[in-house]
Amino acid sequence: MTAAHDIDLPAVLAERLTTTHPDVLRELLATFIHTLMGAEADALCGAGYGQRSSERTNSRNGYRHRQFDTRAGSLDLAIPKLRQGSYFPDWLLERRKRAERALTTVVATCYLLGVSTRRMDKLVETLGITGLSKSQVSVMAKELDTAVEAFRTRPLDAGPYTFMAADALVLKVREAGRVVNVHALIAVGVNAEGYREILGIDVSTAEDGAGWLTFLRSLTARGLSGWHWSPVTPMLGCFPRSGQPCPEHPGSGVAPTTPPT
Repeated sequence: MTAAHDIDLPAVLAERLTTTHPDVLRELLATFIHTLMGAEADALCGAGYGQRSSERTNSRNGYRHRQFDTRAGSLDLAIPKLRQGSYFPDWLLERRKRAERALTTVVATCYLLGVSTRRMDKLVETLGITGLSKSQVSVMAKELDTAVEAFRTRPLDAGPYTFMAADALVLKVREAGRVVNVHALIAVGVNAEGYREILGIDVSTAEDGAGWLTFLRSLTARGLSGWHWSPVTPMLGCFPRSGQPCPEHPGSGVAPTTPPT
């Protein structure tokens, strides 16, 4: 476990996603950007895409494509066109570095903790997007949460995973008006093609045997299979063929159940 009182986990996770799973980061970034542009275009039209409304003042008219470079690679963006006037996401294309940094941080945070209206409100404010109603931001948050959750629970079908490493980072979060510690459990594996892949991330109140066991069982339920390097003792209960336990956590999973000598 890494004590992380001042670790910026979203930044760490963004870096890990960039190096181990750039295609996933690109996909999530594209999803967030297209959702934001779609919401902004709907606001300009006075109604949602394809929605009949007496308040509609304009309508969509196809897309134009632009490239947007990110740390995970180049994105092909489909920018909405309007029948009357034009739409241009200046918050994205005129402030590229700032937008890329803000979007990547929020994507990583949402991947870890889920998408919330509050996080989307903060992102919209950071990017300088105006004209979106609270209801639009709420709907957008729900749509994006579905997309993020789909990746978090995706089948692990790129195995067998010859090696797997797992560890936890301690985070300080504010809960019910007080600061408490939580543990971010992270598992990374090497898939059948030899590429590293983030297998899963979960947040637990404690780095104990029960927390790890629940996390690892969720990985097996998603299809994780093969030989594994074991960082914690609870893995032995999920993967009987797993190998070496982590020297940093000797007996961490069995200590609570071992009688004193």
